[in-house]
Amino acid sequence: MSSVSDGVGELRRPMAAVAPGERGATRIADRVVSKIAAQAAREMLSDQSGDPAPPRATVVVHHRAAHVRVHIELDYPCEIGARCAEVRRHVASRVGALVGMEVPEVAVHVERLHLTPAHGLAQGRTR
Repeated sequence: MSSVSDGVGELRRPMAAVAPGERGATRIADRVVSKIAAQAAREMLSDQSGDPAPPRATVVVHHRAAHVRVHIELDYPCEIGARCAEVRRHVASRVGALVGMEVPEVAVHVERLHLTPAHGLAQGRTR
């Protein structure tokens, strides 16, 4: 083993290697995970028309598992169940990949439906 200089000319003992399990842990704040979840929901809903409110998310992290609740607005008519399933899968996948946590639950709450005009129908009053 070699010694390490402290920059003042004195020699110190080399640092002992610390086992990986004893080095500590990285904790990711719930609000950081919620921002990632909201962004993932936004990615899935980027094709919507109009100006819907951006998705919001709340997260509770417990023992390396993130329980996510996402609040979204959808265009209507659409397959609401299918859209919610897409958002659920994408949010779980992105949160799991980016923060390395299990995501056993993603609850999707549809807060508002935006009526989109049917293609080809006249707008406004007609005589």
